Amino acid sequence: MKSLRFISAEAFVSNAEFTRKSLSSVAHNLFPLLFKASYLLEQGEVIHDLVENWPFVDFNVGKLLGTTVDYQEDLSNRTCSVCLESCLKGLRDYVLNRSSAYVKRLKVVDLTGLKDVEVQFCECKKTMGRWARTQLLSKLCLELLAYLQQRQCNPGTSEISIDVLIDLFVTERNYELVAQALLKKFCCPLKICCVAFRSDNLALQKFFYIIKLTDPSLLRKLEVVHNVRLEMEHLETLFNSIHFPLLMSLTLPPRTFNVRRFTATDEQTLTNIGEKMGEMTQLTELSMSFSLLTGRIQKLLSPLKTPLKMLDVSNCSLNHADMAFLANSFHANHLEVLDLSGHNIPDLYPSTFFKLLSHSSSVLRILTLEDCNIQDTHVNMLILGLSPCQKLQEFRFLGNPLSSQALKHIFTFLCELPMLKSVEFPVPRDCYPIGITYPVDDASLCRFDHQKYESVAEELKLILLQANREDVKASTPLFGSYDAAVQETNSELGAYLIKSFKETLEKFTASLNKMS
Repeated sequence: MKSLRFISAEAFVSNAEFTRKSLSSVAHNLFPLLFKASYLLEQGEVIHDLVENWPFVDFNVGKLLGTTVDYQEDLSNRTCSVCLESCLKGLRDYVLNRSSAYVKRLKVVDLTGLKDVEVQFCECKKTMGRWARTQLLSKLCLELLAYLQQRQCNPGTSEISIDVLIDLFVTERNYELVAQALLKKFCCPLKICCVAFRSDNLALQKFFYIIKLTDPSLLRKLEVVHNVRLEMEHLETLFNSIHFPLLMSLTLPPRTFNVRRFTATDEQTLTNIGEKMGEMTQLTELSMSFSLLTGRIQKLLSPLKTPLKMLDVSNCSLNHADMAFLANSFHANHLEVLDLSGHNIPDLYPSTFFKLLSHSSSVLRILTLEDCNIQDTHVNMLILGLSPCQKLQEFRFLGNPLSSQALKHIFTFLCELPMLKSVEFPVPRDCYPIGITYPVDDASLCRFDHQKYESVAEELKLILLQANREDVKASTPLFGSYDAAVQETNSELGAYLIKSFKETLEKFTASLNKMS
């Protein structure tokens, strides 16, 4: 619902030329209102001028676009390219604007409130994701610095110092640009302050160099993913050489840990890493998917002094001792997000798993149990385990060999969970050819009866509808949930994988030639 003030603001900014000419006469307290109205209408020129003349000490994009009294809709998930480019260029021109430095009060710009989502509602349909925002801000900072060094500027410009809080995303393709911007940030009026850092497709040496440039003492979230070959000994070196006092969230790449090739030295290294993580008193989120950690969860997590709220140990080959530790640890009562995908839960440790669920039930919001070999015979047990989880908002159980009838039974129960908003369910087993084996390989994933699946999906949605649960979104994303960061850089990652495959083939061929 729009207030009369917001409707008036929309009418005012809809004529960009008139608005830009009249901006000097606009009361300062109307700037936030006009900014949101301009963003909604994608009036790039108006956004630029509003930011260039911003009259306040702070500029927080998340708050400005979030729910407000005049317009309740949250626009922070609209990462519109036109709007954000205008916003960042307006920030650059704020520094260059020749108005008196006394008038310039801006000290902090916060870009961390933007949310990258799958479906964009902006008319231009062009998004500026996290990687692109990192790229553009770095480019503008360097351009601004070069401009100030080459030209005679307003004397007051040298006194401007604005902290720009941003979630950086660095890959091989934008590494040089971002590294240069971070290296020279103390000379630039716009100072990049990295709150969260994500790295993918980057050589280890470059990762170590750039992470030091970010000022790790301020870092709250660190994601090292996919194509950064960070192994356990490298992680120990990272923690020994750099301190992360404010770190709240840590994501490690696949195979960071691999107990199958552990030596006595490796056991000590794992202990050291656990102790170092124990020094991170703010750490509440930990993701270690696809690391082989059989029998070592206690050694890694017991030193933590702060309970974890999010834990991803999917495909980590956990055994009964690991699950027993989790179920009995102080983390269990605080887990809001839990991913145990890739473990044969019903056969290996059903009682300890349900004990873990019972302990976390009062706070658990998101549960992922993909490829866990949950079959029709386990449905009643699953329902019994989920019944106490009354705060559950998202439940994902893709890849489990469940029949259409079993799914209907589960959905009938899920209607009773009052806060549930999203369900990701598997393609029913009876939609696949007889003899299909689980987990289903990529080649067979799409080889099911699509017409039958659509019919079952409609029946499941009807169950939700009849229970007045239209608020629950049910879907089957065959290749996993949407990941904005992966989507944005998939062409670069694809090129990297092809290059790696080519290098592997060349090494293999060379080895064959030597043998012959």
